[in-house]
Amino acid sequence: MIMVDRPYYVRKEINRLRKEKNAIILAHYYQEEAIQDLADFVGDSLELARKAAQTDADIIVFAGVYFMAETAKIINPHKKVLLPDLLAGCSLADNCLPHDFAAFKSKYPHHKVVTYINTSADIKAMSDYVCTSSNAEKIIRSLPEEQLLIFAPDKNLGAYLNKITSRNMVLWEGSCIVHEAFSIEKLIDLVIEYPGAKIVAHPESEEAVLRIAHCIGSTSQMRDYITKSPAHTFIVATEAGILHQLSKEVPGKTLIPAPSQEDNSCACSECAFMKMNTLEKVYHCLRDETPEVLVESSLAAEALKPIERMLQMS
Repeated sequence: MIMVDRPYYVRKEINRLRKEKNAIILAHYYQEEAIQDLADFVGDSLELARKAAQTDADIIVFAGVYFMAETAKIINPHKKVLLPDLLAGCSLADNCLPHDFAAFKSKYPHHKVVTYINTSADIKAMSDYVCTSSNAEKIIRSLPEEQLLIFAPDKNLGAYLNKITSRNMVLWEGSCIVHEAFSIEKLIDLVIEYPGAKIVAHPESEEAVLRIAHCIGSTSQMRDYITKSPAHTFIVATEAGILHQLSKEVPGKTLIPAPSQEDNSCACSECAFMKMNTLEKVYHCLRDETPEVLVESSLAAEALKPIERMLQMS
């Protein structure tokens, strides 16, 4: 009996199918290593949104979470957008529901709404501007100082933006379960163990972590800092998937994932939703062209407006 190397077969079939079907595979940095290695493009939310807007592929396989694939569909209404696992959600998006947010928004009739891209199409449609962690500061600074603002759904990112822009945005009480999982006590122990290490943190992290960070930024901004810094050791406070690409780019540097409060085997913080996608699921969705992400046309048209403003302002 001939033994088939299943991972090799799956990779070979994915390569054949994407060429045959004119498909592109977009992957977030938080995806499993096998998907990152096979993807046509790996990036953060802003980079992926730009790539989705620019692609001439007929099919977009979005290896990320649901709101990302939904955003790609909004930008590309006539393309087929596939998500390897439709259950790959997001704690931020899933805890900002349309009827709740509509009621919240109604309390502040004179406020414009800026929402983080980690939201559903329904929330984007209620927004004036969409942002990512890469461009949030730029977008907020571009708005008149006298303009009252609501920021949703991440309260940690919103508080950080209020601090650096001297705004007083009204914040939705939401947070990312991954970025709130870091243990400040264990982080301090790491700093003692590696006294020369630089701490880089995503602004979705809690204030205690941000206070001791040397660099606060989006995934791409953290990568840029680590790549250019003369330091050799870095403690990275974001989802541990970022370390895979980084380790290729800076092979001579030591990268340490910030410790989680959980007593788990890797002692780092991982997004269970992001890890729901697997290489096997990427293969199946490309082969069968399902599950497909669909957005009702009138909703997509409204949600597209703040996304286009973001892309123009970025």
